[in-house]
Amino acid sequence: MRKAVYLAIGVAVMLGIHILPAPPPVGDAALTLEGKACLAVLAFAVVLWISEALPFAVTSLFVLLLIPAFGVEDYAVVVRTGFGNPIITFFLGVLLLSTAFSRSGLGPRLALNILRRVGTRTDRVLLGFLVVGAALSMWITDMAVAAILLPLGVGILQDAELKPLESNFGRALMISCAFGPLIGGIATPAGTGANPIALSYLKELAGVEISFLEWMRYGLPAAVLMIPIAWQVLLRIFPPELEKLPMKEGELEEKLTALGPLTPAELKTLVVFGMTITLWLLTSLPIQGVALFGGVTLFLPGMNVMSWKDAQHDVDWGGILLIVAGISLGMMVYETGAAEWVALALMGRMGEVPTILRPFLIVLGVALLHLFFSSNTVTSTIIMPILIALAASLALDPWTLAGPAAFTSSLAFILVTESPTNVIPYSSGYFSIRDMAKAGIVMTFFAAICVAASILVMGAFE
Repeated sequence: MRKAVYLAIGVAVMLGIHILPAPPPVGDAALTLEGKACLAVLAFAVVLWISEALPFAVTSLFVLLLIPAFGVEDYAVVVRTGFGNPIITFFLGVLLLSTAFSRSGLGPRLALNILRRVGTRTDRVLLGFLVVGAALSMWITDMAVAAILLPLGVGILQDAELKPLESNFGRALMISCAFGPLIGGIATPAGTGANPIALSYLKELAGVEISFLEWMRYGLPAAVLMIPIAWQVLLRIFPPELEKLPMKEGELEEKLTALGPLTPAELKTLVVFGMTITLWLLTSLPIQGVALFGGVTLFLPGMNVMSWKDAQHDVDWGGILLIVAGISLGMMVYETGAAEWVALALMGRMGEVPTILRPFLIVLGVALLHLFFSSNTVTSTIIMPILIALAASLALDPWTLAGPAAFTSSLAFILVTESPTNVIPYSSGYFSIRDMAKAGIVMTFFAAICVAASILVMGAFE
């Protein structure tokens, strides 16, 4: 019944916006009938995405039908705009690499090797989880990294006989299983699904092509700044009740010994993974093609890393559909002029804000929107075309507005429901929704400072 109510609300909002008379122009931007229709479809999608009245992927497919139904563009053009975008192949390639990383056992092995070096002091273990999560999430999706860290963290807490919702260290360690991957996800374009969407919009709408290294130039320093801050935030809000873990000497070594030497599947995954990263960093090949090449290489004869059936099971196909629909909808919102109208109506005075404060305000604004949209991909889909249109209207560099927003689309620190990356460690039962919100609000403020500092400082060296 609840889902039916929200579906009815979504339809009512869509039809209401569609039949309302066109609002007055904002500056030089007028909202056309096609633009108003796009906003109506966008409102319908947002209501359903937020309420989850329908699965994300199903709502996305409805978007592909509604845009031509309202006469905005031909159906073939709408589908081609989404499915024909090369960024889809980038996302698919990254998901295949992530699946191999988890399936082969390479992810847990690397995590155990790093944790073995941090010792048994609880503050160092916490820092180790943040570093491992961020480092892995630079290259594979943050949700996969959280899934790798969860059993390791729960095992440590259970061995120490720390009970769910009673242990401060348990709270901090499990929240770090989300914070680390979220932070690392902004460091490279491969980190999360919101990143390739941002790249696609910048290229298609603003004619700005951001390379893999150029993204890292801004994203990596911001992520590096956030790690020690997240560490201190968690330590101060949830002071550990014990200084050292009651872990037997050499316990981690025993676990690694039990894994044995690198298996053929792990070795092959490591080679493909290293090859993909090298091509991303050292060549001018399209990053989308490199990602897909890395993904399909895993299925060549003799690789035997995983079967296609495994990939079908693990890859988030609904996420791919969400990206397809998001790109189609975002492009239509931009091309009909609706994005420019909304941008000037909501943020028309952004050009008057001092340059040094602009990234900070954008980060906080996008973080607030993220609370409602409950998805990195949805947040990026909605906000990027608007900010790119605003930059064009105010004659500003699109990257200075869209860059901070692109990074923040992935930083879902506050609510458990903002990202599946948060839901995975929350399922352990060691922290409450309130616990995460308490640490997340503080972390969001400092994250805004880190992103703004990276954009301003690194931008000064151009």
